[in-house]
Amino acid sequence: MNNQKDFPGYVTSGLKLLREDLDRRIPPKQVDRNVMIATWNIRAFGDFTDKWNAVKGDSPKRDKQSIVYIAEIISRFDVVAVQEVKANIGALETMIEYLGAHWSFILTDVTKGASGNGERMAYVFDTRRVQLSGLASELVVPKEELDNIGENALNKQFARTPYAVSFKIDGKSFILVTLHILYGKNKKSRIPELKAIADWLSDWGKASNVYDENLIALGDFNIEKRGDLLHETFISSGLHIPPDMQTPEVTRSIFDKTKFYDHIAWFMGENGSPRLSLEYLRGGNYDFVKSITYRGKTTKNELSWKISDHYPLWAEFSTRD
Repeated sequence: MNNQKDFPGYVTSGLKLLREDLDRRIPPKQVDRNVMIATWNIRAFGDFTDKWNAVKGDSPKRDKQSIVYIAEIISRFDVVAVQEVKANIGALETMIEYLGAHWSFILTDVTKGASGNGERMAYVFDTRRVQLSGLASELVVPKEELDNIGENALNKQFARTPYAVSFKIDGKSFILVTLHILYGKNKKSRIPELKAIADWLSDWGKASNVYDENLIALGDFNIEKRGDLLHETFISSGLHIPPDMQTPEVTRSIFDKTKFYDHIAWFMGENGSPRLSLEYLRGGNYDFVKSITYRGKTTKNELSWKISDHYPLWAEFSTRD
């Protein structure tokens, strides 16, 4: 990580504790062996307070110390889909500076309108390990599909447009599709977007296209609980969530262990869908609540604004032939 000589002592000490915890709980990146893919909804990831330690009355609550911690967590992965990046990308750019010159990012423009919440979709990636392989696109729903008046049909464009980008590592290509489903007034209001994205991914995956060999959906799907209607809607078109990411231990929210918001999912070759050629090894979350320290007492709510209210979710795939 860059500029460590400029870090205050308490940041250096906190970073050491965080690194030790990450070493214990996250598999290492290994050349010619694996690729580490993650998704993280980083709460209101926009501007930041230009101090090492924000105090009461400062806004935003996120400070330089927080960005260092976020950068350290992200550094453990090869490519991370990030949701809730805001119009102001000051925190994102500063995080990249701490990560170093071999890190890069690609992102969408701001989604306008109240439902879009002024957000962008982004990917942050380690260029020593992965490279862009040519495809970047946002999903726009054809008018014919919007004219469908069936039950649970999508009747307008996505509130936050899903963002697809292709990457390659060790001669293997994969395409990531990240999204942040509209939360809405209730669970029922999320069904049209979830169903539309699941059906669209299934149709796209079945089409003959070199980019679609490894198609992985990841992001914040705003699914409430394991096995509920939203969960069933999401997997209705054949998307597979690995069992070890469905256990009660792999929580998504720092506030509520029952929430099932974030996912990494792909197809298993059933009913004409593509079969992921990357071998899935394992996955999980990273619970940072106890491993991140600040000067003085920090409440969980304050931590959610400094770091996030979501845990990062990760998956390790083999790149060996």
